[in-house]
Amino acid sequence: MCQIFAGQPTSNYEPERRSVRLDGYSTSIQLERIFWRILEEIAEKDGSSVARFIAKLHDEVIVTHGEARNFTSMLRCCCLIYMDQTNGEGNRGVSVPRGNPAAHPTALAMAKTAALAVG
Repeated sequence: MCQIFAGQPTSNYEPERRSVRLDGYSTSIQLERIFWRILEEIAEKDGSSVARFIAKLHDEVIVTHGEARNFTSMLRCCCLIYMDQTNGEGNRGVSVPRGNPAAHPTALAMAKTAALAVG
C-alpha cells in the first residue's frame, strides 16, 4: 500500500520558498512543490496570481478568525480540500497518487480530517 506514496517523484516534496506580501509586509512562505502547483491551479481558477490569492485568503482568515496561526499548514489543508472537492482532477501536471480510495484508507482519512479541521 505504501508504494503508491513512497513511489512518487521526489520533486513533489522538494521545498520551495516564495515571497508574498501579507498585510503590507513582505514575507516568504515555504511549501512543498506539489502544494505550490495546486495553489497555482486554484489561483488560476480564481482569476488571480498565486501571490494575490494567498494575500486575499490571508485577509479572509484574519477577518474570520482574528489571526492567521499556522498559515502554511492552513494552505496545505486548502490544497487537500480542493483536491477532495475536485476528486484530484486538475491540470497541475504533478504526479498525485491515484487508485481506489477504499484501497488507501489512510490517505482518504487524512484528506477528510483536514477538510473537517478547516471547515
